Amino acid sequence: MALEVRSRSILRFGVFEVDVRSGELRKQGLRIKLQEQPFHVLAVLLQRPGEVVTREELRNQNWPADTFVDFDNSLNTAINKLREALGDSADNPRFIETLPRRGYRLIAPVTEADGATRGTAAARPRSRKIVATMAVVVVAAGIAGGLLWHSRKPLLTEKDTIVLGDFANSTGDAVFDGTLREGLSVELGQSPFLSLVSEEGIRQTLRMMERPVNTRLTPEIAREVCQRTSNAAALDGSIALIGTRYVLILKAVNCANGELLASTEAQANDKSHVLDALGKAASEMRRKLGESLSTLQKYNAPLEQATTPSLEALQAYTLGGKSGDFPTAIPFFQKAIQLDPNFAIAYDQLGGAYGSIGERALGVENTRKAFELRGRVSEMEKLNIEADYYFGVTGNLMEAQRSYVLGKQIYPREPAFCGGLGVIYMSLGQYESALKEHREVLRLLPHDSVVFRFVAYTYLLLDRVEDAAATTREAREKGLDSALGPTAYLIAFYQNDASEMARQVAAAAGKTGEEDLLLALEADTAAYFGHLGRARELSRQASNSAKRAGEKETSAAYEAMAGLREGLFGNTAKGLEQTRMAMTPSSGRDVYYGFGLASAYAKNAKATQRFVEGFDKGFVEDTDVQFNYLPTLRARLALIHSNPQQAIDSLEIAAPYELGLPAGGFYNWPNMYPVYVRGEGFLAAHRGREAAAEFQKILDHRGIVLNEPIGALAHLQLGRAYVLQGDTAKARAAYQDFLTLWKDADPDIPILLQAKAEYAKLQ
Repeated sequence: MALEVRSRSILRFGVFEVDVRSGELRKQGLRIKLQEQPFHVLAVLLQRPGEVVTREELRNQNWPADTFVDFDNSLNTAINKLREALGDSADNPRFIETLPRRGYRLIAPVTEADGATRGTAAARPRSRKIVATMAVVVVAAGIAGGLLWHSRKPLLTEKDTIVLGDFANSTGDAVFDGTLREGLSVELGQSPFLSLVSEEGIRQTLRMMERPVNTRLTPEIAREVCQRTSNAAALDGSIALIGTRYVLILKAVNCANGELLASTEAQANDKSHVLDALGKAASEMRRKLGESLSTLQKYNAPLEQATTPSLEALQAYTLGGKSGDFPTAIPFFQKAIQLDPNFAIAYDQLGGAYGSIGERALGVENTRKAFELRGRVSEMEKLNIEADYYFGVTGNLMEAQRSYVLGKQIYPREPAFCGGLGVIYMSLGQYESALKEHREVLRLLPHDSVVFRFVAYTYLLLDRVEDAAATTREAREKGLDSALGPTAYLIAFYQNDASEMARQVAAAAGKTGEEDLLLALEADTAAYFGHLGRARELSRQASNSAKRAGEKETSAAYEAMAGLREGLFGNTAKGLEQTRMAMTPSSGRDVYYGFGLASAYAKNAKATQRFVEGFDKGFVEDTDVQFNYLPTLRARLALIHSNPQQAIDSLEIAAPYELGLPAGGFYNWPNMYPVYVRGEGFLAAHRGREAAAEFQKILDHRGIVLNEPIGALAHLQLGRAYVLQGDTAKARAAYQDFLTLWKDADPDIPILLQAKAEYAKLQ
């Protein structure tokens, strides 16, 4: 067959390159299989870009007159195969346009190997004058085009937010369902420019639309969600299997009018390269929507590196993220790691899930693994993992704070960094700063129940109980109170609302992963009022409930608190027995401290010394250990050895952090112990004025100590401090406050018997 060759051998258009002489079609350097006849049609179209090539001309070029063939059917087949190879569409052509009853036109610009452009302006001119005129027009258009390119406003701004829709999957392979959307979310999440509507925000909007929260986000539904949330754009994707290749298309539309803002396309030669193709399409979408070249180059880790090359692992990870609660998510994250042992962000999420249910040791193990693999992830995920590692593994709050601050600077609309800073500030006792960060997270995630919980709890820590209650009411009115049970309970305790406390406990009954914390809080409340027998039973129930939920460390924490309570109330032998029975070798940092403190109040000097040595050797970078737990244990050990001045000196280092929350989570059991023990040291040193100041500090920060036993005992200790000062009237009032709290207490508690005897001497 004769081909009229009027150009050099290599021609390029879009991402394609054609070697006319060798008969090869390549895409980004990779050869694409194309049969002879479709290639000949392409070669003819390439010679005349921008011009209509009639069907008759194509016949003359490719089917000689002596060839007997069904020409119309053969040409239609050739065009279809050519479009399939190019990933083109007759309805929405990017390369080959059909002109009904006339022919076809190549509408993409064509360049030769030396960069020379072919197109309509290159058609054979009728005269030199026309050539000169067209040259001026082309130059002028080029200048104008350049000005337009440099002055063109981006389609989106840094204040705009995108609703991410689901992928239309026509391949028949379920592994792509949800998985590609998650991968796209990770890729777009690398961008400091773009921001996605949160999953909780989408679920809340679907509820307002009276649709199930798991409704597929088709383009129509995604756009409606976008309109209802007053956002700028909706982005969805599709994947299709054409021959042996996978074709991915991304489209972004204006939510207000439905106009197409941008679209990108990528192809994968096989299933194993789909994530790579998705990453390239997403990167191009970021550029088209207005992101600068500098951030695209700096924050654009390949998707397979940022997540995993395994579609199955990414699918399991995606299901974990959609599970809705940490206990349910854990098996999915575990499966993701089994499928890809180098899946860094899956380890990080698994570590966070374990930490959230109180399994600190398992949390540390997985977060450490994520840290080791952090070189494989995007910049945003790297900063998150580093912060999680410093916070949850080494305990170095200053390093964690630096990572969160840097992340917030680069990604100001990423709530994880603000939220992380908020938790750091809570650990350090800087509650005003914590509140500022948590409120910013709430602004970014206005439909997230857990964020409402942090805001309400921080208000409570600041003794702003009315603001805390208003926050829970707002969440309840919005249907976002699912995570607020424990916080609502503590607010009710602060307000002396026994009926609301009981309602929250009843609401959590039988709910795996929820009821244990409410039972533990109820146990602490019972102990606060001297109902020690009931507290023991509730702690036992809480521990068993946590065990049934698979939360072994949380169970141990409740048992450690039960042992500490016995020692505080003077039952030293029972406290020691409780500690010995419950202590496990795998206990995490906070539980380890609980057992250490219980040993100290059980007056077991040898056991306390072992805990001190263990902390001293194993947690050298841990801010909470070095400035809270360790000084407190050393001080109690000094008091066991009747050395109050050493106890007071040991606690000097704790002063800047003594109001902080050293243990993660919403169980407030170890708060303000440095203050309480320092007060005990001053009492033992017969320094009544200084002792009174410490115990008054506890009473003045009721929102921090809440229903901890030392909140009630501080009244008694304050009375003892006033006795040392010789102020009988104030001493009597303080004793009365304690005895009023314990008016219905179990009668045989040793510290109650001591208090009554001491009070009798003041009459």
